[in-house]
Amino acid sequence: MEEKKGTAATRAKNKYNAANYDRLYPYAPKGRKSEYEAAAKDAGVSLNDYIITAIEEKLERDNKTTEE
Repeated sequence: MEEKKGTAATRAKNKYNAANYDRLYPYAPKGRKSEYEAAAKDAGVSLNDYIITAIEEKLERDNKTTEE
């Protein structure tokens, strides 16, 4: 039986991602996804990078507030 092209590569990527990343499933109100995508595009980053940066910045702000 012949294996489809790319199947091994996909399995390798999935294995790497499972070993190196945690998966989040955020839910957004209807219509907001397109706004988030547009903001990420304007910033020149992926939607994932945009969301992660926003979370990291909020954590920094919250931690500074609790340390003061």
